[in-house]
Amino acid sequence: MITLHFIRHGETTWNVERRFQGQSDVPLTLRGREQAEELAASLADRPIGAIYSSDLSRALETARPLAVRLGLELVLEPRLRERNFGWAEGRTDDEVDLRYPRSWWGDPDGRIPGGESRRDVWSRVAPFLDELLTHPPATEIALVTHGGTIRVATGYLAQENLETLEWRDYAHISVTTVEVER
Repeated sequence: MITLHFIRHGETTWNVERRFQGQSDVPLTLRGREQAEELAASLADRPIGAIYSSDLSRALETARPLAVRLGLELVLEPRLRERNFGWAEGRTDDEVDLRYPRSWWGDPDGRIPGGESRRDVWSRVAPFLDELLTHPPATEIALVTHGGTIRVATGYLAQENLETLEWRDYAHISVTTVEVER
């Protein structure tokens, strides 16, 4: 059995302002850094043997305290990045809603100009998970990433249909644990 802990990054200013972040590199707030320290303390006794992180700073800042506490090397993985929201990045929910109806959100091939579709995210996350599970570096692994990436990854592992993948909300620093049989 391989245990995967999908961890959403800590709070950022754009989260507070309800702005689309996507692949924009937005750092954690002071509260986000405190959340990262709390996360590290809460997982310190777990037998985590490897830590992977999106290469965006909000995920890295969240992962570092855990890596330090566990004495593990932090592995950067760009395929764990959030969905690219193109034109919408940096804009508020209201600004995006005025220009683009939310129907694009539920469509697996829907995208905002310059951004990725949910299918695009699936196409980069699924091969990473397949590689990781084919040659796992440990039996318990932490993956520090983003809400959209967690939705796609857990859906893929549960063999859900991409076309009907349901929206799930993940709080900052939430830990979603999935056990996968070898």
